[in-house]
Amino acid sequence: MQPIFSEILKDQINFLLFRPIKPPLGRSYSAYLAWGLLVTWLVGIGRYWDHPSAGPWQYAGLGSVLYIYVLAGLVWAIAQPLKPKNFSYKNILLFISLTSLPAALYSIPVERFMSLGNAKVANMLFLAVVASWRVALLAVFLQRVAKLSGRAVFVATVLPLTLIVTALVALNLEHAVFEVMGGLRDETSNDAAYFIMIAISTLSIIATPIFVIWYGFLVYFAHKKPASP
Repeated sequence: MQPIFSEILKDQINFLLFRPIKPPLGRSYSAYLAWGLLVTWLVGIGRYWDHPSAGPWQYAGLGSVLYIYVLAGLVWAIAQPLKPKNFSYKNILLFISLTSLPAALYSIPVERFMSLGNAKVANMLFLAVVASWRVALLAVFLQRVAKLSGRAVFVATVLPLTLIVTALVALNLEHAVFEVMGGLRDETSNDAAYFIMIAISTLSIIATPIFVIWYGFLVYFAHKKPASP
């Protein structure tokens, strides 16, 4: 057990540093996934541990665990028609679980030692760092492992994000989700945070149809191109 755990920790660090890893998934997939789910669960608890109005399921970290299963399904559904290689739902689920560790930044209780305005800024910086890190990891995964072209990687990386934000705007949930993503424990938004939320929502609504059309062309050409021997 000790050698496997040491190998998992080594691969986790290398993965977050964008170094190629080749975990022995055939015989150790369950151990790697257990590690990914454990980290996801712990950072999910950390995100809400001092939130004054979170629900029981949020305090328990269950939302974060459920989220990676849903996101893995969405990424798989979007990338699969592009004919990726070495691609399966179980591998995407493991990959997404390994991107959870940076979200530990959200557990830092900046509201305890900063003013409300500074805490909002700090949480927005945390959001920017974690989101950018995870998106970059996804792009590298689709390029290295799934062997997609540069255009396909770009669309398959951005389209799920714009779809999620657009759907949440349509459901009038963008305020709550923005607070959740940013780790905002106080529901009072300052002008800067609100402006960022509006900007992200607006850009997603505008970009979604463009990316859907682009995605449609990529899928068409992926299926039109003769299969490589």
